[in-house]
Amino acid sequence: MAWVIDHAHSNIGFAVRHLMISTVRGRFEKFSGHVEFNEAEPEKTSVLVEIAADSINTDDAQRDAHLKSADFLDAANHPLITFKSTRVERTGENTARLHGELTIRKVTRPVTLEVEFLGKAKTPWGTTNAGFEAHTTLNREEWGLTWNMPLETGGLLVGKEVKVHISLELTEQSK
Repeated sequence: MAWVIDHAHSNIGFAVRHLMISTVRGRFEKFSGHVEFNEAEPEKTSVLVEIAADSINTDDAQRDAHLKSADFLDAANHPLITFKSTRVERTGENTARLHGELTIRKVTRPVTLEVEFLGKAKTPWGTTNAGFEAHTTLNREEWGLTWNMPLETGGLLVGKEVKVHISLELTEQSK
C-alpha cells in the first residue's frame, strides 16, 4: 500500500557534539518521501526519502550557512540527500531494522535504521495514518564531511558521530 509522509507531523533531526563538551541539535525543514508499507509482511516494505540539503536548521543562521557550504553539505552543488531502502529485517512485533543506502554529496553508503512501528489511526478527515520512530548513528566522515578544527585542549571542534532521529507520520494514499 502506498503511503506519503505527513510533513506537518514528521521530523528528521540530528545531534552532533560541539567542542567535545556539548551537543548541537538540528533538523531538516524540507523533505518528502514515498513508502510502500506492508503491515502484514513488513519485510516487503520499501522506503524512499529525499531531503533538501539547504533546509538544514540548527537555529543559528551563521552555523547553518557553514553547514550548507562546501565544507559540509555543499547544498548548492548537491541539493538532495536521499535514503533508499534495500531490505527490512523484522526484529520484534513492532520493531525492525531498515537497511538502505544514504547518499550525501554523491557518496552512497549503507545505513541501518532501528525502527519502531507506533501504530495506525483513522483521522477525523477520513484518512488512515501510521506512525514510526527511527534512529541511527553515522560517522559523517564516511560521506566526505571531514571539515574540522583541532582544539587547544585536545579533541575536535565538531564531533564525527552524528545521531539521527526520525519521527514519521505517514498517510495512506487512496486506492
